[in-house]
Amino acid sequence: MKFSAGLALITFVAASLLAGAPSARESGTHYAADALESSIRSGELPGAISVFHRNGIQETACLGYADVAKKIPMSMDRMFMQCSQTKGVCGVSIAILLEEGKVHLDDPVSKYLLEFKNLQVKVTRNGKSELVPAKNVLTIRMVMNHTGGFPFEIPYKSKHGWTSKSLRDTAREAAANPLLFEPGTKVQYSNTGIDIGAAIVEVVTGEKWEDFLRKRVFTPLKMRDATFKPSSEQLSRAISLYDLHPGKPATYRSGHPAMPHPYNGPEVYPSAGAGLWLTAADQLKFYKMLMNLGVSEDGVRILKEDTVRKYLLTGTRPAGLGGYSMGLHTDPKTGWLGHGGAWGTTCMVNPGKKQLRLCVVQHCGRRFWSPAWNQASEKFFAEKIDSSGVDAYTGRMK
Repeated sequence: MKFSAGLALITFVAASLLAGAPSARESGTHYAADALESSIRSGELPGAISVFHRNGIQETACLGYADVAKKIPMSMDRMFMQCSQTKGVCGVSIAILLEEGKVHLDDPVSKYLLEFKNLQVKVTRNGKSELVPAKNVLTIRMVMNHTGGFPFEIPYKSKHGWTSKSLRDTAREAAANPLLFEPGTKVQYSNTGIDIGAAIVEVVTGEKWEDFLRKRVFTPLKMRDATFKPSSEQLSRAISLYDLHPGKPATYRSGHPAMPHPYNGPEVYPSAGAGLWLTAADQLKFYKMLMNLGVSEDGVRILKEDTVRKYLLTGTRPAGLGGYSMGLHTDPKTGWLGHGGAWGTTCMVNPGKKQLRLCVVQHCGRRFWSPAWNQASEKFFAEKIDSSGVDAYTGRMK
């Protein structure tokens, strides 16, 4: 171990202390710490949480600081905005309804949200823009895999931030504006489409999306801090946001226009495209559920194995438009599934190999540290580690 204890740059969290991870045993390896040591020491990277998991064996590292000025070390119970990783949470909520037969992937969005019945598409003819009626029917599949034709954000949210308008109002504004292309024919990464998916959940269930998630996902998985409106106590545990400057120490950033203050004010609404706050411990529980094909490590089933395979692990876009399912990147060739977030967070799982790689940071700027971290994960997965005696759930429960 290369770090001096006095520097408080590194804290390893024993698996026995990770709530909701009873079957994970610490590997004793330090691959992430070794890979990120120089960036943490120089201050270029203020702090990071890294988790590598393989079939019940886990390397957990909390590196550097959640708040550099106050010298608050990183820990698994620190709150952070996961940004676009929220899309996968929406995908799971839609998958629950698909499993129960309450919706179908190729249902017209207008079946649930009438404002989408007569959509228009913006086209260019003879050098001039004009609006024409959409020929293709907009479906749930399309809004959830970024082929619906929507911009990244509706105009209002582009000005006021991700969490500035309710899901239903977001859907209404999206329907009132022309699509960028014919539904189902191209890809445009879009928070708006995912918000529309969450609005459909509200219509079908008769519940607020956040209440549905709390009842069907967060509480069963014991994701105790997952919320769209963090309390003052939760915000006191938040990881600070920083601007990165390769070759120089990172600088504190008080906020970002896409995520304006106050974070828990009266005009803060759930955003399915990018809006969920939680801890690394919470995020680990969610992604381990996906890794285990729908079941948590303490045996709680959220989705059937077939549902995960059919709707999340399998891409839902037309051929040639890339690997993406419902709010999650998927690669059927390698078996990896997951998503990243705007402030540098990422988590990917491989259910077939029972592998997981998670990184939590909060920063704006180029992720110069990422190649070293990727190499660290490859070394961990290549390591010969004795896994005898580990009783990890495999997700094969019916």
